[in-house]
Amino acid sequence: MFDRIVADAAPDGAHTNPWQCDGDGRLVYLPDFGVLQRLLGVPLYLKAPTTTGVPALALDVWLAYELRRAGFDSDAVWPRPTHPRIMPRPIASLLDNLPRKDRDALEKRLRGKAMKGVVASSANVLGKNYLKQVDVVMSDWDTGPELLVSTKRMDSSFGKNAANRVEESYGDAKNLRLRHPLAALGFVYGLRSTILTAEPEKAEWLIDLLQKLGNEDDAYHAVSLVMIDYETGAPAAEADDGGDGEDPLVAAGVDVPEPDALTDGVAISEVEHALQLLPEVSIRHHAVPPGLQPGVFLAAMVDRVIDATPVTRHREARRRRAGARLG
Repeated sequence: MFDRIVADAAPDGAHTNPWQCDGDGRLVYLPDFGVLQRLLGVPLYLKAPTTTGVPALALDVWLAYELRRAGFDSDAVWPRPTHPRIMPRPIASLLDNLPRKDRDALEKRLRGKAMKGVVASSANVLGKNYLKQVDVVMSDWDTGPELLVSTKRMDSSFGKNAANRVEESYGDAKNLRLRHPLAALGFVYGLRSTILTAEPEKAEWLIDLLQKLGNEDDAYHAVSLVMIDYETGAPAAEADDGGDGEDPLVAAGVDVPEPDALTDGVAISEVEHALQLLPEVSIRHHAVPPGLQPGVFLAAMVDRVIDATPVTRHREARRRRAGARLG
């Protein structure tokens, strides 16, 4: 379902340009919130608990989609839009240059199971002191990590888990930043809007803490808050929102078909039917301070990657940003 939403938004891999100039001539990044809202509806439709990581996975898929809209190479941004989700770009280039028969055989083998150092379902990055699973990554063998984004999602039990999630994220930022000082490091927090009325003081404290987290010189380069609004019941709340499992869809009890099965007409029709039944989700932009807006976050992350690399790299991302400035 995630894949189909993203594929429909970029037919044949053609992504829209997110950069535009506002009325004052300032360059701004305009996220595709329509895609985000549909992606956020998937875990609600599946009734996936927050502990499985599936609700947060919707944010991961959307951020990776936005980085492709910005012009970064599809195979260098993880999770990739197709299986395997984590695969170095040189291996993707190898597949593209193999004869069809050899390519099909190798792709089938790569989809069969994770191969350490070759393909995986999640990305683990070594920080200064320990390995950390990072939710959205842009990396290559000759550059190392260029962008690292961690995501967290909370739909309930705000008082119990809010502080823990932010404290963990600060430690993770220090760990990653010290080993990868040139990588763009970001943090995105998805929060259900019911906190604004159920626990307004907790919401005020948490928003202030996220703003401070983005202002630390030795932590994240940018932090964003996505305020999620929906009417249906929240995903089942548990003691910890987790999300670091090897395969969150399997942990959620979702029966995920093999990639080849998606060519079957029945499987395709089931996906289409499910997408028509997605619960309605909206984003409450007015409840988020300007510095934590997703568009500001994405602009900062893209700018940091471009500014930290030679002009010969990320040419499409540079072209898209410059083209919007030129009008």
